[in-house]
Amino acid sequence: MNFKLALIYQKLYLCFMSFVGKTVSFHTLGCKLNFSETSTIARLMLEKGFQKIAFEQGADVCVINTCSVTENADKECKQIVKAALSKNPYTFIAVVGCYAQLKPDEISNIEGVDVVLGASEKFKLLNYIHFSGKNTQTEIHNCDISDVQTFVDSFSIGDRTRSFLKVQDGCDYSCTFCTIPLARGKSRSDTIENAVLNAEKIVASGVKEIVLTGVNLGDFGYGIEIDAQTRKRKQYTFLDLIKALDEVEGVERIRISSIEPNLLTNEVIEFVANSKKFMPHFHIPLQSGNNEILASMKRRYKRELYADRVAKIKELMPHCCIGVDVIVGFPGETHQHFMDTYEFLNVLDISYLHVFTYSERANTEAIHLKDSVDYAERKRRNKQLRMLSAKKIHHFYEQNLNKQFTVLFEHENKNGLMHGFTENYVKIVFPFDESLVNQSITISTKSITEDGFVNADLVAYAQ
Repeated sequence: MNFKLALIYQKLYLCFMSFVGKTVSFHTLGCKLNFSETSTIARLMLEKGFQKIAFEQGADVCVINTCSVTENADKECKQIVKAALSKNPYTFIAVVGCYAQLKPDEISNIEGVDVVLGASEKFKLLNYIHFSGKNTQTEIHNCDISDVQTFVDSFSIGDRTRSFLKVQDGCDYSCTFCTIPLARGKSRSDTIENAVLNAEKIVASGVKEIVLTGVNLGDFGYGIEIDAQTRKRKQYTFLDLIKALDEVEGVERIRISSIEPNLLTNEVIEFVANSKKFMPHFHIPLQSGNNEILASMKRRYKRELYADRVAKIKELMPHCCIGVDVIVGFPGETHQHFMDTYEFLNVLDISYLHVFTYSERANTEAIHLKDSVDYAERKRRNKQLRMLSAKKIHHFYEQNLNKQFTVLFEHENKNGLMHGFTENYVKIVFPFDESLVNQSITISTKSITEDGFVNADLVAYAQ
């Protein structure tokens, strides 16, 4: 054997052996995309000999995957670090993700953090781990976000009945309130071939539901490199992707996590309506129901287009679940602007709301806008829309009573009860039965519980 090659093998062996028997735990904040990436980092570490244990057990290494959308990201990160050190004062703490890319210096000032890794470095975590004691000074490894040129595929398996499959990253939009492009860079995508390959791996692991994730999912198809002949960056479309995934054998369900209304085409809606694998469930960000505020946010549509998308979905899939993201208290949002949003949502045939209170973010355009909304008023508006959301979801559940659906139950046992979702995202509660976990169960919906779930009778299931 070549001497240099032998040295390389020896180095790799010693590196592997240094991790064998060491334990690692993970704490993930934020979106489904973060969960998919945490799972990928975990697999890389398990392959090198780590053993994954619960966060509460005090691992040798603790990985905290952060989110920049969280209003109190700094406070949350401090609390998690403190909790990790309380379980094991010698744990090696790595903070990665969006917040780590945006505010590495802030994180480095948190006592106990050993390394901070940005957008491209987080998947190279193994290169920065050592067990020679806690770092006396926090290491920071991140690059300028404009230098992030590659797409790293990720998917989650092993923890849930469903898997989050990352197919897109970054965003080319310039919404005035958003830091995501600063944390994740330009829009870039996986290839369809690799996305299909990952879907096949997920199915082979026993997972029956795949959730497609990305920063701007409907923008799928862009790569960083520009084709020298066509000068176009787009290689595929989102429709091309879902058509290919629909052909993957063994997958029972596929969901679209979130898609911008201007990218949700009639063709995509029609395809989902006719697919046996894609579920009748859309999550479509609105942010405001007032066109002036939408323009101030630099959103790429007006509320009329949003209403048209909802109408098209309900025309083809009357039972479809539609979730909506809304921001309240954006600078310049008057009482009338807010009431426009409220009334627009009140009459719209949607199923639930995710309500966010606007908070100022450094390095965004919105932070310089005038007419800031009083914080107490922001909270009041948030509460008002959350009450509307409760009414919407109760009405949606009522529409789906006394009907048969297929449910995929989760593994978790909560006080003798198990939960699962129908095709159209009605949350079902049922007495826990291990034999029903991760099985396709036909149920008949009965009534809405005090907790806001739906009781059901079991009709049949196929193992």
